[in-house]
Amino acid sequence: MFRTKRSVLVRRLWRSRAPGGEEEEEEEEEAAAAAAAAEARAHVCGGGRGCCPGKAGRGGRAAAGAEAELKALTHAVLKRLKERQLEGLLHAVESRGGARTPCLLLPAKADSRLGQHWYPLPVLLCKVFRWPDLRHCSEVKRLCCCESYGKAHPELVCCNPHHLSRLCELESPPPPYSRYPMDFLKPTDCPDSVPSSTETGGTNCLAPGGLSDSRVLQEPGDRSHWCVVAYWEEKTRVGRLYSVQEPSLDIFYDLPQGNGFCLGQLNSDNKSQLVQKVRSKIGYGIQLTKEVDGVWVYNRSSYPIFIKSATLDNPDSRTLLVHKVFPGFSIKAFDYEKAYSLQRPNDHEFMQQPWTGFTVQISFVKGWGQCYTRQFISSCPCWLEVIFNNR
Repeated sequence: MFRTKRSVLVRRLWRSRAPGGEEEEEEEEEAAAAAAAAEARAHVCGGGRGCCPGKAGRGGRAAAGAEAELKALTHAVLKRLKERQLEGLLHAVESRGGARTPCLLLPAKADSRLGQHWYPLPVLLCKVFRWPDLRHCSEVKRLCCCESYGKAHPELVCCNPHHLSRLCELESPPPPYSRYPMDFLKPTDCPDSVPSSTETGGTNCLAPGGLSDSRVLQEPGDRSHWCVVAYWEEKTRVGRLYSVQEPSLDIFYDLPQGNGFCLGQLNSDNKSQLVQKVRSKIGYGIQLTKEVDGVWVYNRSSYPIFIKSATLDNPDSRTLLVHKVFPGFSIKAFDYEKAYSLQRPNDHEFMQQPWTGFTVQISFVKGWGQCYTRQFISSCPCWLEVIFNNR
């Protein structure tokens, strides 16, 4: 039977739903057929004495009903889109957000009902294509690349599911993984071979090449950059410090149309199989964004990242937490206001010392701390040190 291009696009989009694809749909059809056959056999046998008779059938019918309702609602929404909008949405979904795709602007008040709940269109499409357990718009955050970013009550709202991220709440999963001693208030001397803010807690160790990470941010009158990024493989820094002037930075290993700090282009002499394996898993990496309320980190990769920051935890705590951030989630990794409040402005000697309250550490794939064999981030295969300009 002849199909229009729009109907083909809608079908491809439905097959690309989360966590699905064609294989999942075929598995569901096979499971439904098996359930129907089992129900028929039970009917022939007069009710049967199978394992939990009838229970699986009711559960299967309920799940199938919910799936059918979601499919009908999704198709109804997608069929209202223009062909160009469908192509842009399909490109975003199939590239998993790796490609730059336009906003999908739809009426802001066009909510849709699914079961007993009403969902705004952005939340509905995020449920379909990214997070099936998503319940409310308060659980997501717009990325700065989106036209709807920062707009309170727009008439048109972007519904591109890859222009949003899932909020990582500190009080709920993903949970903190380990406690880390907050000993960075004690200035220490350290050799050049040790990373600048790991076991020692100091930030004034000379990095390879003789460049002090802390001095980069302490040149008087230097306001051209808001942070610098150092990439480490275990205890060795790879490449030069990357100075960041733009509000948003992509840090990645392999990203379609990538523009930013490409770790894949750095020359690394590390032959460790673990380092090479983790490096290959960085993929789309992270997005680092300076916003009004602080600095946000968005995990664009397919694996968790781990973050330690002085502003993520209670200011009165003597320990720091290492937080696990799952793929697709965002976390406010740094808060300028909190960081300034943690300083001692009347202590001139203290102010002359580098302070890791303006430093965030991010490890790809592998965590560190008491719950892991790696006690320090310098034992992690691939990690970043982000040092903020406090001027």
